[in-house]
Amino acid sequence: MVFFELFSNAPDILRIPAGHALFHEGDEGRCMFVLTIGSAEVYVKNRRVEVLVPGNMVGELALVTRGPRTATVLALEDSEFVSIDEERFNYLVQHTPYFALNVMRLLAERLAAASSALPAVEDV
Repeated sequence: MVFFELFSNAPDILRIPAGHALFHEGDEGRCMFVLTIGSAEVYVKNRRVEVLVPGNMVGELALVTRGPRTATVLALEDSEFVSIDEERFNYLVQHTPYFALNVMRLLAERLAAASSALPAVEDV
C-alpha cells in the first residue's frame, strides 16, 4: 500500500516486541506509523478489526483529526514501525500525491468496514 522507498531512510524506527502495544485507544496521537517488519493486530473497543502486515499504515486518524487514538495496536510478533510525525506527514502529503491518495483510501476503507459492521436498522 505504501512505497517503502518513501520511508527507507527514516530515522524514527520503533521496535515493538511481540505482545506489546504500539499505542492504546485513548492515547494522545502525535504521529502515524508504517509497519515495515512483523505483524500486528488493531483493536477497537476490545474487538479485533484488522491485522497489519508490512506496508500497512496505522495511526493516521490521530494526525488528521488531532484527536486521541481510536484503536489499540498490539504486535503479534517482534515488529518494526516507521514513525511519521505531523511535519513529515504534511511534507509527504504535499510532495507525494500517491501517499496522500493512499491515506484517503485507507480512511475510506476503514470507514466502510466500520459501517458494514453496524447492525441493520429497520426502516421506519
